[in-house]
Amino acid sequence: MLPTHVTLVEVGPRDGLQNEAQCISLSDKIKFISALTEVGLPVIEVGSFVSPEKIPQMADTSEVLLAINKNKPAHIRYPVLVPNQKGFDAALAAGAREIAVFAAASETFSQHNINCSIAESLARFTSVISAAKKQKIRVRAYISCVLGCPYEGNISSHQVAALAKELFNMGCDEISLGDTIGVGTPLQAQKMISRVAKDIPLHALAVHFHDTYGQALANILAALQLGISIIDSSIAGLGGCPYAKGATGNVATEDVVYMLQGMGISTGVDLSKAIAAGQFISKLLKKSAHSKVAIARGFL
Repeated sequence: MLPTHVTLVEVGPRDGLQNEAQCISLSDKIKFISALTEVGLPVIEVGSFVSPEKIPQMADTSEVLLAINKNKPAHIRYPVLVPNQKGFDAALAAGAREIAVFAAASETFSQHNINCSIAESLARFTSVISAAKKQKIRVRAYISCVLGCPYEGNISSHQVAALAKELFNMGCDEISLGDTIGVGTPLQAQKMISRVAKDIPLHALAVHFHDTYGQALANILAALQLGISIIDSSIAGLGGCPYAKGATGNVATEDVVYMLQGMGISTGVDLSKAIAAGQFISKLLKKSAHSKVAIARGFL
């Protein structure tokens, strides 16, 4: 069931940078996203309209979106994360044509992350999704903690499936299943995906793995074997979660592309340009990236 083509969703400018203490200037963010655009990535999540007090790194998302939309290639999507109606209104004013909402499969994590229950978070998104559909704006949904929670431990696949089904029925076009703290292993991932896929078509499912225990690529392979063809990744392995202590970065885009190329699965991504983009942002952050491919080739 391996797909012949995989759509990569680049989350570096949002999920990657939001966990970095060092703020990146507006001009450098625009340069970063422009570099990612040149890589050939079809989807680049460029920011989020969350409270700037909670996540200062995302305070200039409106300016970022307005700037990059001026020269936006027709074939590239630039989604932004929105937490509520206020965030959606700001995103719409900045020219967003795709948004993402986020919920957690863990009640405790939901309270820590967005200060409300799972049910309350869904109630918030009802008006957001409805408003987006009226504007013909595509909606993606993230589900956090699908394979484990820092507060509750293991999470039932039935719990994940029930939440995914509700979001899909609300009108979300795509559901991204996130192993927020990176504790999942391949068979666990397959069990969870198989359960969710009973209610939601595979083409509407994506996977989002963090590499805390070095399991991300193995989990992605396990997902591919079930027919998943949308994968979230972050250039240079940037990221983590501000509300999940100990969670390390996302799986590196460069490493995913290298693996997929070796399997004969197309992505449309130029690996050399991806490595260069990772080198660019890593130098700005003055840190070592987590791309094993880039390190092996002597770039980092």
